[in-house]
Amino acid sequence: MAFNIVTKNTVAERFKYAPRPDVWKDVESKDWNNWIWQQQKRVKSFEQLEKVVNVTQEEREAFQATNESFNMGITPYYASLMDKDDPNCPIRLQSVPNKAELNILEGDMEDPLAEERDMPVQGITHRYPDRVLFYTTHNCPVYCRHCTRKRKVADPSSSAANKQIEDGLAYIEAHKEIRDVVISGGDPLSNSDDRLEYILSRLRALDHVEVFRIGTRNLVTLPQRITDNLASIIKKYHPAFIHTHFNHPKECTREAFDACAKLADAGCVINNQMVLLKGINDDPKIVKELNHKLLMMRVRPYYIFQCDLSQGISHFRTPIESGINIIEHLRGWTSGMAVPHYVIDAPGGGGKIPVLPNYVVKHEGKKWVLRNFKKDQFEYIEP
Repeated sequence: MAFNIVTKNTVAERFKYAPRPDVWKDVESKDWNNWIWQQQKRVKSFEQLEKVVNVTQEEREAFQATNESFNMGITPYYASLMDKDDPNCPIRLQSVPNKAELNILEGDMEDPLAEERDMPVQGITHRYPDRVLFYTTHNCPVYCRHCTRKRKVADPSSSAANKQIEDGLAYIEAHKEIRDVVISGGDPLSNSDDRLEYILSRLRALDHVEVFRIGTRNLVTLPQRITDNLASIIKKYHPAFIHTHFNHPKECTREAFDACAKLADAGCVINNQMVLLKGINDDPKIVKELNHKLLMMRVRPYYIFQCDLSQGISHFRTPIESGINIIEHLRGWTSGMAVPHYVIDAPGGGGKIPVLPNYVVKHEGKKWVLRNFKKDQFEYIEP
């Protein structure tokens, strides 16, 4: 029996390319698709923002009040995802200043995860026994308004100079218990290919380093950064894991799909770490749609983070019950691959604590009474 093979890439075609706003409609494709051009042409001033969206008076006042303490920076690509008429667009809320950022609550902290406290040398946070976080740059393509590292991201004084990189590598080399390195920033893919390969090659040369993770949002905010050359570099130093940060289905474009495909085809495992954000993704339907799209992009939904207690981001925080409710509406109602861990990164450096709905109804001796996603009850008797 002969079979006709269907070669049409139907999954990729479910994702749409980002619409290009009028202000960039005449830009040549070779420039638009160049990650360096995207970085150089970031929207940093209010005058630039006005050419992309119909700004509100509140956004104008927010920019004037916050830009000195935390810069605005938006790649043309990511700006193209914004709804120009809706100030509550999930992309605008993540990237355009808000006056609520000036509201510093009593419980807010400059360094909520105590990364600086657990920093034996500049740029290395060593909290867990067998792994470290390696801060390699203060730059990001987009300065997310919910950033937990506002204290240093976008601040030139926190730039990771060559000495800091060398001191970090020397620390990792000297501590044989370190088997896992999280390469972070800022966004480590803001580094040049040469600098990134230097870091990866130095780490891979250490016998005790088994894996490393690259924490990047470039897949979301600057997918043009994922070039064939970058993918080939990372492929040389496997096992390499990519931890990225999609927060909303609007971010799942064809450009993002293609960027993920390059890394997945190069053998990278890609995990998503969504941050739960009020008015953006605190709806189970939105999270389910996002996670289904991520799986089609070969990205595993890995974490949902409760929003940290960083200064000036309290307006993004949701009740913890919102996160539990999202898990309740995912577990059993969709495949387990689409159900991430909901965690709170404990303030003060306590680490990630998972939070789950309670599926144990009763426990007496060897009898457990459990309930499923439909709230039907079942007995399990231990041997």
